[in-house]
Amino acid sequence: MNTQTTTESNSPQVAADQLAELARRIVARAQEKGASASECVIREGREFSTTVRLGQTEMLKEAGGKALGIRVFRGRRVASTYTSDFSWPAIEQMIDSALAIAQVTSDDDCAGLPEASELGAVAGDLKTYSPEVARIPASLGVEWATRCEKAALALDPRLQNSEGGSFDASEGRKIFCNSLGFLGEHRSSYCSMSAVPIAVQDGQMQRDYWYTMGHDLSQLQSPEEVGRIAAERTLRRLGGRKVPTQRVPVIFDPQVARSLLDHVFSAVSGEAIYRGASFWAESLGQQVAHTGLTVIDDGCRPGGFGSTPFDGEGVPTRRTCVIEAGVLQSWLLNCYTARKLKMKTTGNAARGLAGNPGVGYGNLYFEPGQRTPREMIAGVKQGLYVTEFIGMGVNMVTGDYSRGASGLWIENGELTYPVEEITVAGNLKELFRNITEIGNDLEFRSAVASPTLLVEGLTVAGA
Repeated sequence: MNTQTTTESNSPQVAADQLAELARRIVARAQEKGASASECVIREGREFSTTVRLGQTEMLKEAGGKALGIRVFRGRRVASTYTSDFSWPAIEQMIDSALAIAQVTSDDDCAGLPEASELGAVAGDLKTYSPEVARIPASLGVEWATRCEKAALALDPRLQNSEGGSFDASEGRKIFCNSLGFLGEHRSSYCSMSAVPIAVQDGQMQRDYWYTMGHDLSQLQSPEEVGRIAAERTLRRLGGRKVPTQRVPVIFDPQVARSLLDHVFSAVSGEAIYRGASFWAESLGQQVAHTGLTVIDDGCRPGGFGSTPFDGEGVPTRRTCVIEAGVLQSWLLNCYTARKLKMKTTGNAARGLAGNPGVGYGNLYFEPGQRTPREMIAGVKQGLYVTEFIGMGVNMVTGDYSRGASGLWIENGELTYPVEEITVAGNLKELFRNITEIGNDLEFRSAVASPTLLVEGLTVAGA
């Protein structure tokens, strides 16, 4: 096996107070040069990742870097630029470029910074950063990836190949400053581990995966546990078959149920609403889902993978109830989309180094129910337990929904045999109304999390 080592711009990190002062200076300089308003974002970080395949280190990467961007306004005209060169002549050139571009862009009545009264940050420690992550040695990452893959392949002789065990760690800092006097800093870290074993039986090959993620090592499952779960998920897919086309209850495994939250977000994002590109565009305040369904976006949840004290415009993040007991309660908005809709921002601005802020989510999840997944499965006489979706066939304007899938067939309340080469189809407006059971197994493994879900009646197209 070849070992690939990559190092990128591995310069020492800059002290937070130096970055903050630099951000202030950039904003002040933009004002001096003619900007009516401006904002600056500075990001720096380090990352480490490794992949071990069949016991050999296949990839090893350590990287570090920093970059900054500025957005300037000339009245209602706006432009942005960015650079990774922190020398002052390069920064001056960046500011000049942004101001020149803003001079020739079109007026936009909804463009602008937040109102000064809207600015701020959530107080307290959001528990998104551990200094221990920066001290994880490369040798430990390689060791854990190796143990993870080894545990997966050792479970059963049919596990004959692998796409590898991997370990990743990163830490980063963001500084944000604007001409209204806001200055904020946020630090975050994470580490993760995964395994993707491949099983072979009667000439058929199947793969699956499992992973664990946390803000430091203590939050991760052990390499052996990750490998074992990945192996079990892979083995249960062997011997897959098609089933006849029929309309049956469908249970969504938590890992695939998260995809429904992606559709919820797309349907309630202010960008889709003001453009009329959402199947819920006219549904605010109406019953859009089953009464047992509640959707929360919480950008300041302690320990959340999407938590930050302020959004991409310097507005405090918050807990927003998007759907409560099936009733659509709120869109997710940044300042621009809020102005378009004559509403107030929900603190959901998301931005990179350049470009205008978009709309993002913090920690988006379905609130859990009372029943265990085992109890939910036991209540289904005949149906499908989905473990993987393939491809994307979703129309967010009409809600039409069709996706390739694989999973396990349910007979008389038991998982019986694997199924594959099938399609799950319906309409999202109907689907959300038909989520009749919600599991108690909510677990945050990313910024989007879902418990097990039961949908009464989707079309499963197969043989």
